[in-house]
Amino acid sequence: MDGPPTNLRKVFAANVRRLRKAAGLSQEAFADVCGLHRTYIGSIERAERNVSLDNIERIADALKVQGSQLLEAEC
Repeated sequence: MDGPPTNLRKVFAANVRRLRKAAGLSQEAFADVCGLHRTYIGSIERAERNVSLDNIERIADALKVQGSQLLEAEC
């Protein structure tokens, strides 16, 4: 989709997946909360997408964390 995943993209993907699961949300339910498509969330969690700042903000808001936390190696 957007080229090979970078380390930061992998960190972001792992944080989104971990926090989504901790919130007890399926990808579909989480996508609804974010206002994004389920397949887009799946591709983010597989580190296939180079996510825009706007979507990082939407995801962070849905997870009730700061956007910067999603980019930290361990948030």
